[in-house]
Amino acid sequence: MTHPEIIKKQKLFDRWASTYDILFTTIFYQALHKRLLDYLHLPDSPNVLDLGCGTGRLLDRLAEEFPTLRGTGFDLSPEMIHQARQKKRDRHRPRLIFIQGNAEQLPFTDQQFDTVFNTISFLHYPNPSRVLSEVNRVLSPRGKYYLVDFTPLGQNMSHALGVSPANIYLYSRQRREQLGREARLQCQGHYSLLGPVWLTIFTKI
Repeated sequence: MTHPEIIKKQKLFDRWASTYDILFTTIFYQALHKRLLDYLHLPDSPNVLDLGCGTGRLLDRLAEEFPTLRGTGFDLSPEMIHQARQKKRDRHRPRLIFIQGNAEQLPFTDQQFDTVFNTISFLHYPNPSRVLSEVNRVLSPRGKYYLVDFTPLGQNMSHALGVSPANIYLYSRQRREQLGREARLQCQGHYSLLGPVWLTIFTKI
């Protein structure tokens, strides 16, 4: 049964999709992705998954930087996926594809990807352990998981913020490590990207 918050999130982002790439979010994500690239270690001809891909900005940037990269964008919102397919991401077909669905039930085979990205989307998951379990399943051995999100500074903390129409969830670096261990994902380090936004890099054990 689908969590009620997930249904609310889908409706929210469906409404937001057509105006999502406004100036502020474009500048914010450009800066964030630029800093993220400094920490990437991708294999030759990488096959990557971007969870919560939105309108496909990150995959578009990665496809520019890595000409042999193949990427799958995955998002809860059908309208976000529609925007990703209609915009400039089309120029990278067939290397990039975009699929709609729930991150708690990924429609991919075991060990399909060598890298998974989660950029400002983990905070929307009401069942983070279930999502991390799926990340572990679809990652190849020693595959990398790049988790980027807003991060409270307190130790071993998690916060649920009552924001309409559904909660968002923020996790400290220590809490991220704990969630990762439970999903057999080993933390390789934490890195400040932009103000309160931190990157945590995991490797599949």
